[in-house]
Amino acid sequence: MKVLITGATGLVGRALVSQALAHGVSVHFLSTRKTQLDSMSGAKGFFWNPAQGVINTTCFEGVDAIINLAGASVAQRWTKAAKTDILKSRLDSLSVLYKGLSEIKSHQVKQLVSASAIGIYKDSKTGYYDETMLEFDSGFLGEVVAQWEAQADAFDTLGVGVAKIRIGLVLSQEGGALPKMMAPVQWHMGAAFGSGNQWQSWIHFQDLVGIFLFVLQNALTGVYNAVSPNPVIQRKFMAELARVMDKKHWLPPVPKMVLGVMLGEMAQMLLSSQRVSSKKIESEGYHFKHPNLNGALTDLLG
Repeated sequence: MKVLITGATGLVGRALVSQALAHGVSVHFLSTRKTQLDSMSGAKGFFWNPAQGVINTTCFEGVDAIINLAGASVAQRWTKAAKTDILKSRLDSLSVLYKGLSEIKSHQVKQLVSASAIGIYKDSKTGYYDETMLEFDSGFLGEVVAQWEAQADAFDTLGVGVAKIRIGLVLSQEGGALPKMMAPVQWHMGAAFGSGNQWQSWIHFQDLVGIFLFVLQNALTGVYNAVSPNPVIQRKFMAELARVMDKKHWLPPVPKMVLGVMLGEMAQMLLSSQRVSSKKIESEGYHFKHPNLNGALTDLLG
C-alpha cells in the first residue's frame, strides 16, 4: 500500500509517517517548503502550495489512499485574519487535492482519511455525543468543521471513499496543548478554566496515530471520533496533571472573564464542554493503548 500524507511535518504527521513506514506502508508527503522534501527518511516529498492552487500531481502516482492533516493551528488568538486562515487553509488543502486528482485520467486512490475535530459538537455539560449527532455547534469552530467535512465529502464524486476523524484534545509532550497546560503546573500555579466542570475529551497522540492507521488499513469510511473512552471534567484533568507531575494544585479556577481578556474569542476552546463517545471505533476493533488519563499522562511524563 502507498499513502499520500498532507501535514506530514506536524506533530501528528511525523509520528504517522514513522508508524506507516514501520507497518510496511510506502509514504509520499506534501510540503509547502521545498527544503523539507528530503527531510523524512524512507518517505518521498512533493511540493504544493494550497493557497496558490499549486500541486505536483506526480505525488498521486501509485497512491492507494490520502491522509489529510493539513490546516492552520486553531491555538492562536482568533483575529479576523487568523479566522480566515484557519478556515481557508483547510478548505484550500482539500480543494487542491481534489482538483489535482480530478485531472488524472486514471488514478488508483480509493480512500481519503481526513482530519476533523470534535469542535463540531455543541457545547453541553450534559450531552454525550456519538457520530450520529446531526445538530452541530453554531460557533466559529463548529462552522469551520462543518465546511471542512463537506469539502472532504466531495471526494466521493471521484470514486474515493471518505473517512473523517473527529479529533479531541491531543496529548503529547512534544507539542500541542499539553506543554502549555504543564507550564503553570510546574510552578504550582495550575488551575482549571472557567467553572472547571466542562468535559474534556482527550486522546494520547499514539492512539490518534493508531486510529488513522487502523482506519487506513481497514479501508473504513464514515465519521469516527478520535477520543479516549474516558473523558474527564476539566477540573479533574488539571488535578490529575498536577498529581502526575508531583506538584501542588490549590488555586481556584481561572474565571471566564479573565480568560476572555487573555485569549479573546479563542477562550471558547478552553471553556466549551464536549463529552464525546469512542464506541464506534472500538466496535470496529480498535483497542486503545491509553484509555485512562492517569496512564496516558504517566506514559508521557514518566
